[in-house]
Amino acid sequence: MPGFVYRENRVPHYQRLFQKNDGVRQWHKTPRSKMMLYPYFAMLGLGFSGAFYGMCRMVMGKKSYF
Repeated sequence: MPGFVYRENRVPHYQRLFQKNDGVRQWHKTPRSKMMLYPYFAMLGLGFSGAFYGMCRMVMGKKSYF
């Protein structure tokens, strides 16, 4: 518990980081952003691709993926 209570205040650091006008979007500014965003974008792309594939197959008259 003391490590959680007596740690340094990171608010000024993050305020400077997020308020800096460097042309980078807010969700890309932290070092951990790539670790969270790239898997999200991959899953989003796969989901849309699968839905589009299934939709095209249904237009052709086939109701399953295979």
